[in-house]
Amino acid sequence: MLLAAAPRAFAAARPTVSQVSQGLTCQCGCGLTVANCNHPSCSFSVPLRGEIEAMISHGETREQILAYYRHKFGEKILSAPTTEGFNLLAWTMPFAAILLGGGFIALAFTRWRNGPLPAGKSPAASEPSAFDSDLRRRLENELKENR
Repeated sequence: MLLAAAPRAFAAARPTVSQVSQGLTCQCGCGLTVANCNHPSCSFSVPLRGEIEAMISHGETREQILAYYRHKFGEKILSAPTTEGFNLLAWTMPFAAILLGGGFIALAFTRWRNGPLPAGKSPAASEPSAFDSDLRRRLENELKENR
């Protein structure tokens, strides 16, 4: 009974051409994956699908096939960046930008919620003064005299 389940488990783990070719970007200039290239006689995706099918029939996994093409063509062949090295920025920067933008929006809402300051008052005017009363009175007298 255990032996009868083994071929089904192996067949289920075996990738399809479509699964593998979704991970590769077509190099004909269409900007699509190899699986979705819309050129019927594409000089890149059509032969590549045949190569992928042969590799699958030889028992290679999706990861092995993608690693082979990554080694052959470089990072540009992958339809999604890897999660290692400098490519880690491609995965983390969108989330960091969203968090930073959310922080700015929350700050703006907080300031808007508190409302505008009364006319003629600055944020510093709402704080207690560091001047003593005699110095303030002298300053106000001099300002009145200079008007």
